[in-house]
Amino acid sequence: MDRDTLISEDLRQIEEQGLSAEEVRRQLGLFRMPRPFLRLVRPCTVGDGIRVFDRERAASLMRTWETGKRGLKCLKFVPASGAATRMFKVLLKYLNQGKEISWDAVSREASAGDREAGQFVEFIEGLKRFAFFRDLESALSGGGHHVDTLIEEGRFREILRFLLTDEGLGYAGLPKALLKFHQYPEGSRTAFEEHLVEAASYVAGEDGRCPLHFTVSEEHLSGFEACLGEAGPVYEERYGVVYDLSFSAQARSTDTVAVNPDNTPFRLKDGRLLFRPGGHGALLRNLNRVDADLVFIKNIDNVVPDHLKPETFRWKKLTAGYLVWIRDMIRGHMERLVRDPVDDRSLAEAARFIEDELLLSIPGPVQEGPPEVRRSFLMDLFDRPVRVCGMVKNVGEPGGGPFWVADHTGRESLQIVETAHIDLESREQREIFHSSTHFNPVDLVCGIRDWQGRPFDLDRFVDPGAFLITRKSKDGKDLKALEHPGLWNGSMARWITLFVEVPDITFNPVKTVNDLLRKEHQPAPGRD
Repeated sequence: MDRDTLISEDLRQIEEQGLSAEEVRRQLGLFRMPRPFLRLVRPCTVGDGIRVFDRERAASLMRTWETGKRGLKCLKFVPASGAATRMFKVLLKYLNQGKEISWDAVSREASAGDREAGQFVEFIEGLKRFAFFRDLESALSGGGHHVDTLIEEGRFREILRFLLTDEGLGYAGLPKALLKFHQYPEGSRTAFEEHLVEAASYVAGEDGRCPLHFTVSEEHLSGFEACLGEAGPVYEERYGVVYDLSFSAQARSTDTVAVNPDNTPFRLKDGRLLFRPGGHGALLRNLNRVDADLVFIKNIDNVVPDHLKPETFRWKKLTAGYLVWIRDMIRGHMERLVRDPVDDRSLAEAARFIEDELLLSIPGPVQEGPPEVRRSFLMDLFDRPVRVCGMVKNVGEPGGGPFWVADHTGRESLQIVETAHIDLESREQREIFHSSTHFNPVDLVCGIRDWQGRPFDLDRFVDPGAFLITRKSKDGKDLKALEHPGLWNGSMARWITLFVEVPDITFNPVKTVNDLLRKEHQPAPGRD
């Protein structure tokens, strides 16, 4: 029997999944392909792929945004799927170890350099500084406990149980969006609420309408709706906006089939195929369905308290102004290029803009070709979605960054590249990757309509070869999983891409619970 043979039960399951047999066979074939590495040419640096705006240009772009946004339909798109389990990985380990935690022992381990013990000590010592502390204190009180007594008696697992499980706050099973991140005199806010507050500053239109779209897991949708119902009216009154929120889930049809280490289909104990979520690249379908001219994309955990927001807002508006300027220039060039007959001056100006501003190369044969060939090529380069991506200086965070990448023809383009895309066994590629000066904080502004105002079909601009294969396990058995080209990686590979340096303050992710103890997530000095 062929290794990709699908039996009748498989075909029924595939149909229920919303997939086709052809698509599943295509996915199975990807596992046997050589690993799809990108070819790095060099890192993007300031002046070579990354722009830095001086004070005068920055002021000009801010004015462009303030005037240009009036005719635009803007929206904030926030990937907010999944539970926050990884955020509490260390705490869950201590909770589930089956014995009480010895403070003396864990303190010694922390002093000796044990990283997990150090994180646990930091958590307990900073417990009262978390925005969720009052909720935890109340949950413990309802269970007949007092937090100070539990700490004095060394009953730390009781504290963890009420924080992480459904006996208390159930934080390990909630998405990051619904966790309390920041404390204010009037109360605490979830990450979801902080995005509502942010959007009021740079998304809301002149009519006060403030559109946001969150991708959520279906099981958590009711929690989002409850939070919106409670907090939404408060912020609408405070900021003079009307929230227009929409939610979507990652479609089951974007799940991918898993395989065994020998690339045969992985089967569950009942013989059924195993399908797994296809990574954040699956959200391209969700993005493709939003109704907007301009979309701000930002991760759910990258928010700051109010006293740090102004600088974040400034850079959001500045990068959006740059996108508006680019879109206006593209529209002007396209309007001239569609005229008959096209003149050499219009062709030359369009080519210069493409090379100088969009940093795209035009092959010599095209430059020397007849006017119709040049026009067709230039219009194709212009007729693409545009993204302006903020880039922060590399501070050692894990993840991707901006690089010049060469395709199979040798043409270079700007791409956001993750470690998994790189052949780290190649000394040359490894050295290029590690010489990167900037990091991708996932801070994008996207133009997803063409020069005539029609929505792009974003599927047309994906690099299908930029998929990822990762090692996972299920029921104690090893497997290989397939991820679609990443949302801001291969899924946007054929967009017009522009990188702008933004300050570190715009990037404050919360990867572990202790990140909330950093000064960037604490109240302003002098305030509770």
